[in-house]
Amino acid sequence: MSTYRPQLPVHSGSDSYSLALVLGSGGVRSVAALGIVEQLAHAGIRPDLVVGCSSGALFGAQIACGMHGERALRLATTLWSAELTQQRRWRAYAQLIAPRLTGFGPHFALRDDRLIARRVHQAFGDTLLEQLPTPLRVAATQAATGRPVVITQGRLADAIRASMSLPILFPPVSIDGLQLVDGVLSDPLPVAAAADARVILTLGFLGGIPRKIDRFTRLVARTSTTLINNLMQARLDVMRARGQRVIDLELELDRPIGLWETAALPYLYEAGQRAASKRLPAIRAALDATHGVDRPAHEVADT
Repeated sequence: MSTYRPQLPVHSGSDSYSLALVLGSGGVRSVAALGIVEQLAHAGIRPDLVVGCSSGALFGAQIACGMHGERALRLATTLWSAELTQQRRWRAYAQLIAPRLTGFGPHFALRDDRLIARRVHQAFGDTLLEQLPTPLRVAATQAATGRPVVITQGRLADAIRASMSLPILFPPVSIDGLQLVDGVLSDPLPVAAAADARVILTLGFLGGIPRKIDRFTRLVARTSTTLINNLMQARLDVMRARGQRVIDLELELDRPIGLWETAALPYLYEAGQRAASKRLPAIRAALDATHGVDRPAHEVADT
């Protein structure tokens, strides 16, 4: 059975975890998390909690399972590819044209999600969240209410599918009687779900806003992206205002990366390694500060 928890409050007392890695929605770019964890391991640092939303939940699951290096990259190519979004539901077009006659409802989807379900199950099987070597919390959204949900128990494959189920494109995923959809709608970078960690590393991505609005879809994209970007920043601001140590990891990319550009996986993996390496002084300073170890003021301030 899956357990659902609201966004966790910031604790003023002792914390459960030393270092949390929070992975937001970012398409194929989220695979950089694999490189981040590999680089941290070389420095003797290991997150003891992972939180993921959407694609961040998918690649975060690999980290929580202990997958790394080339093996993790090979698996990522099967879990994130354009073909997964190309499984059309032809009945969907009839539902759009004649909704009353064809039974349009809350489970409407333009795409068939059976291939995604099969790939995720092949990768993770019937593994339970509570069995993972590293704790994983998966962010999703209640379809009926829009409220954020954090999944902490139950089948890992179900949690991943729910967190990635973008409405209209894919149908909701039912877990314990709740209809769940993509976590990006309610918490694109779920830092609050890691509030019981002393230090939080984040890998989040602001969505690109179309500059030229020459058709309806671009207007919709500009509106939805603006909302998501502001929601993510607002959640980060709240956590920092409450005194949480949050360290952002930013990828330095020399070109735009397509949402489903799996050929860029090795490049993104290396970008993750570079991002972690650049922030190592700040990460060490923050961890040491939580254990009473003095560091130069400029390193502590960098967090």
